[in-house]
Amino acid sequence: MLDIDLMDETNTLTTDLMELVEKVLQSAAVQQSVKEGSELSVSFVTNDAIQEINKTYRNKDVPTDVISFAMEEMGEGEIKIIAADLPTLLGDIIISVERASEQAESYAHTFEREVCFLAVHGFLHLLGYDHGTEAQEKEMFGLQETILQAYGLKREGHELS
Repeated sequence: MLDIDLMDETNTLTTDLMELVEKVLQSAAVQQSVKEGSELSVSFVTNDAIQEINKTYRNKDVPTDVISFAMEEMGEGEIKIIAADLPTLLGDIIISVERASEQAESYAHTFEREVCFLAVHGFLHLLGYDHGTEAQEKEMFGLQETILQAYGLKREGHELS
């Protein structure tokens, strides 16, 4: 099991939704064979908060839906510390609740599905997945759908395969 720290800085999410996000991420971790006891945080924030983060760390002065900060990525000149007894720190996922709501409406599916989609999207980024090429996008988005469908969180208008 993952050690997940969920923080709703907007104080707008239900306990049921927070529990669903945790279950979906736990399931994704099992599916991806993530080391037992790995740690990550998921913060739910406002558009203003995520815009400030996006501006500070990505030089993009606009709100976005999700940002991930992987802890295990090695920067240039960094030395990897290997210790069997230390938990793996996967990183942080930051989700804009406002953008999730807007996108759920735009894509005509539930708010719950969009929040879980963004959490899984951020989680896969922490594991090293990307969508910079068509092949990478197909792999990453296919994984996201598989993980979400296990919880009945399918895209509206799309049947389960």
